Amino acid sequence: MADNFDVIVIGGGPAGYPAAIRAAQNKLSVACIDEWKNLDGTPAFGGTCLNAGCIPSKALLESSELFHRAHSEFAAHGIQASGITLDLAAMQKRKATIVKSMTNGILALFKAAGVTPLQGHGTLLPGKKVQFKAHDGTTRELTAKHVVLASGSAPIELRSAPFDGKFIVDSWGALEFDAVPPRLGVIGAGVIGLELGSVWRRLGSQVVVLEALPDFLAIADQQLAKEALRHFRKQELDIRLGAKVTGATVSGGAVNVTYTDAKGEQSITVDKLVVCIGRRPYTTGLLAEGTGVQLDERGFIKVDHECRTGVEGIWAVGDCVRGPMLAHKGKEEGVMVADLIAGRFAEVNYKTIPSVIYTAPEIAWVGQTEEQVKASGRPYKTGVFPFLASGRAKAMEAAQGFAKIIAAQDDDEILGVHIIGPMAGELIAEAVLAMEYSASSEDLQRTIHAHPTLSEAVHEAALAVDKRAIDSINR
Repeated sequence: MADNFDVIVIGGGPAGYPAAIRAAQNKLSVACIDEWKNLDGTPAFGGTCLNAGCIPSKALLESSELFHRAHSEFAAHGIQASGITLDLAAMQKRKATIVKSMTNGILALFKAAGVTPLQGHGTLLPGKKVQFKAHDGTTRELTAKHVVLASGSAPIELRSAPFDGKFIVDSWGALEFDAVPPRLGVIGAGVIGLELGSVWRRLGSQVVVLEALPDFLAIADQQLAKEALRHFRKQELDIRLGAKVTGATVSGGAVNVTYTDAKGEQSITVDKLVVCIGRRPYTTGLLAEGTGVQLDERGFIKVDHECRTGVEGIWAVGDCVRGPMLAHKGKEEGVMVADLIAGRFAEVNYKTIPSVIYTAPEIAWVGQTEEQVKASGRPYKTGVFPFLASGRAKAMEAAQGFAKIIAAQDDDEILGVHIIGPMAGELIAEAVLAMEYSASSEDLQRTIHAHPTLSEAVHEAALAVDKRAIDSINR
């Protein structure tokens, strides 16, 4: 096996494996190193996203939503169902099957593209060399013209509630429960906490979510956040804001969690506790002495807008660099870097990266929030269309939420789009495309949308920007 490559990618997650494939498509010789091991010890490409994040969580979200709908919604459709029971083992098996097919798919893609897969640990050495230590303990030194660092991220551990892998777990552990915990505690009301809380609430857990911040979904448009909080509490997710966890102790097969809020010292007892307070860049053993690659004060690899580290031929992409920790952001950075290495034009527009929370209703947004636009001082206008006025949403028994568009007052450029409602994660793609080409709200107004569809909500929101909505009252 060759030890010299044009490109070596360290990390086979959603930033690393696309970088490797695109580099191979550009007729470069490529190796991709990944050290991921599943709980059973088997190595797999795909990183956290495919193995313990995006894909398995969406599998459980889909299954749990169907279970919930069968109990609470089918009757509204005239479907009488009885004797519905949960087979969690089958649900978990389905999830594992999906994950395995996806991770095996990466190996198939590598083979088709001509990428050399190397399963083990990669360490960057000075002089664009990489030490590769295979899982069997053997070590090789590889060289490359370019090295792409895509080492990903890891869950942040809370000092007052350290992981024990059984009662106090991270997001991966929360995807592997073999029984529905009667009482579930979740620390953190961010994307991961809300999704995992939703899964287990639908399956029967009493869920308490403790969020240290006083505001719910502070990163989102606050009109959207308030709507989301209302729906989650209606679903009996017990979300407590301004709740700072001070300790967690395991005793008698349960976890006693202490926290402080506006009322003072509080405590709850749960059967399982999930800590979802964010993720940190994973750079353990990644950089040897003398590489010249620098980390910032938060541990991220320093890069410029093209993901160059400042050391010639060394690049970094994905969760280990600045910017939102999103799989699609990492993928586009990986593709960009691979094209830049090949001398092609490439860029990532960081202003149009969408965010999605796969709860029910789904939440998605792109661009600036109303609060951010207001703080900028730029005059603006907004349009909102409720899904309650959407015929398709009503037919789906999913008429919750709204679509909101923020546009500049002077030139009508779309500045932000925020959606809470059915299939919001799919609907946001139109907004991303519109903003990528600096579209105005009038451009969307004049774009024909099929009827009856959910996408009409985006069309009507655009019309509402100028108080010209057809299917809702203009306010």
